[in-house]
Amino acid sequence: MTQAPPAPVQSDNPLLNVGFRIPFDQIRPEHAEPAVDTLLSQTQERLEHLARAGERDYADFMADLDTLTEQLDTVRVIVGHLDSVVTSPEWQAAKRAILPKVTEFYTGLSLHPGLWTALKGFAETEAGRGLDPVRARHLKLTLDEFRRQGADLPEDQKARLLEVNTRLAQITNDFSKNVLDATAAFELYVPTERLAGVPERVQEATRLDAEKHGQEGHRLTLHLPTLEPILTYADDRELRRELWLAQNSVGSQEGRDNRPLVGEILRLRREQARLLGFGDFADYVLEDRMAGGGERALTFERDMEARVRPFYERENAELEAFYREQVGADAPALEAWDVGYWAEKQRQAKYAFDEEALRPYFAMDSVLSGLFEICRRVFGITVTEAEAPGWHPEVRYYDIRDEEGTHLASFYTDWFPRDTKRAGAWMNAFLTGGPREDGVEPHLGLMCGNMTAPSGDTPALLSVREVETVFHEFGHLLHHAMSNVEVRSLSGTRVAWDFVELPSQIMENWVLEREALDLFARHWQTGERLPDDLFEKLVAARNYRAANGTMRQLSFGTVDLELHVTFDADAPGADPITFARDIMARFYPYALPEDYARIAQFGHLFSSPVGYGAGYYSYKWAEVLDADAFSRFAQEGIFNRETGRAYVESILSRGNSKDAAELYRDFMGRDPDAEALLRRSGLVEA
Repeated sequence: MTQAPPAPVQSDNPLLNVGFRIPFDQIRPEHAEPAVDTLLSQTQERLEHLARAGERDYADFMADLDTLTEQLDTVRVIVGHLDSVVTSPEWQAAKRAILPKVTEFYTGLSLHPGLWTALKGFAETEAGRGLDPVRARHLKLTLDEFRRQGADLPEDQKARLLEVNTRLAQITNDFSKNVLDATAAFELYVPTERLAGVPERVQEATRLDAEKHGQEGHRLTLHLPTLEPILTYADDRELRRELWLAQNSVGSQEGRDNRPLVGEILRLRREQARLLGFGDFADYVLEDRMAGGGERALTFERDMEARVRPFYERENAELEAFYREQVGADAPALEAWDVGYWAEKQRQAKYAFDEEALRPYFAMDSVLSGLFEICRRVFGITVTEAEAPGWHPEVRYYDIRDEEGTHLASFYTDWFPRDTKRAGAWMNAFLTGGPREDGVEPHLGLMCGNMTAPSGDTPALLSVREVETVFHEFGHLLHHAMSNVEVRSLSGTRVAWDFVELPSQIMENWVLEREALDLFARHWQTGERLPDDLFEKLVAARNYRAANGTMRQLSFGTVDLELHVTFDADAPGADPITFARDIMARFYPYALPEDYARIAQFGHLFSSPVGYGAGYYSYKWAEVLDADAFSRFAQEGIFNRETGRAYVESILSRGNSKDAAELYRDFMGRDPDAEALLRRSGLVEA
């Protein structure tokens, strides 16, 4: 047996000394490229060792292959993360410098002829044929992935695949940078009178923001905690129009124009898929997911659209009638910047309910405390705040322990928007732990968001949708934190992407349960529980315009699949922006402008080489799963510890150690009920 390469030596570069508590207070952009260069060299040396012929068993071959890129993965995630949350020209340059190098390495890993030969050889040995089910699955999925990444291609096609992958990494990074920069660049200062109708808390926050920037009036940005209240409440129609157009111009502006990049990304993805033997990119990425291919995913989207459309048309007719009653038959047609405003007016008239009335009961700290208490009752874990260096003063750090006191995981939170941070909410993994010979190694992850921030003496008061987002991201975090799989590449959220949203979306169900709300929905000043009349209005209004919300999600999933299945980016005059606009137009109750280019800012699809490309349908697919799976909690008790234990043992702890459909059946005892989501959303005829 050959001798393994030595372990990495200690260094002054903090990215080469990443322990469990990452030294974020020491990491600088200039550390990124030297650290990656060092780790690439060390990992390449280990790779060559693994690729050398010789008799192997699982422990000194497959287990080593499983952890081969562990340090490199962690550093790559850290660099990408810091560019997302405290971006600067230096961090952007650092990320761009390492991208071609790591892309070349990861592509070359799957194309390494010696390693591929060694892997196939191990599969034919007695050791390879006698593995337990989890390790056998690891071997099978590894063989499948090598083939999917081009291991059997001739040399000239391998070289072209490397070029395609490298270019994809570069331009999807450029796409993401353009969106972040354009969002951060926009600001609009307005006097107080233009904010008539806007909640006082938003007026105060934007006034303080203007003051912080040395200006009078109110500073408006495209960050959602500012943008959404303007579009929902501002009486000034021209202000709503101005902000809507500004938000929808992100990704289309001179100097930050993503529209040419969309076409190139689509062309490269199709070429990549065809090099690897697939008809299109959707069939390539969905081969190992629950849907299995692009046509099945499209059929799912189209079936949902057909079933929801009658409810959607009814909702829009009702809103149109309400609008005409309020402003007269000769009023201008409802435009994109009007629908949210008038829908909120209709909701208030119909249910005597204004979501803003809920905010005082949803202080961020209280929401988190309630979330952690729910998880203690249901899943048997304890979450406590701890200390660790962060990347920004707002970052907080927590430990998760089980009922025996075992340290399962730790995680960071970073909840509020800033101009150096990308939009949206997300969870990510820094370190993957799990069972080891000497005990359990904890996991390390993070949750980020762009929630309503504290303002002056007022704490962060969340909307009910922001509360659902916090619960959603913690569901992802739990999937990572409670994984109990020995094989790193089968651990946590490394599951089929149309299954990965089940653990996140199921958590949102607790937000609208009275017993759960009583744990955290307390007025931030008086401590009063959420009043019964407000709760009853919340429940009554929960499915208000549910069909429109569903159609919006279906618009994203459908346009994504159509771009990756039916659109031919190489056809003469092919324009993905117009193609996407024409598809999305049928999902919206207002006319889309001729230059509508929402996909030019659609980071889920185009800010990484794969991401949610050809996979955005996963959100709606997983909603079917979560609506059905939560029915077991609803029946057996939302705090039922035995049900929670079964869910942890069947799904949260299992990662990808078993097929997703089997994991689901292990928990529910049957396949999913496809009607569950429509029933929950009130989208079935009574």
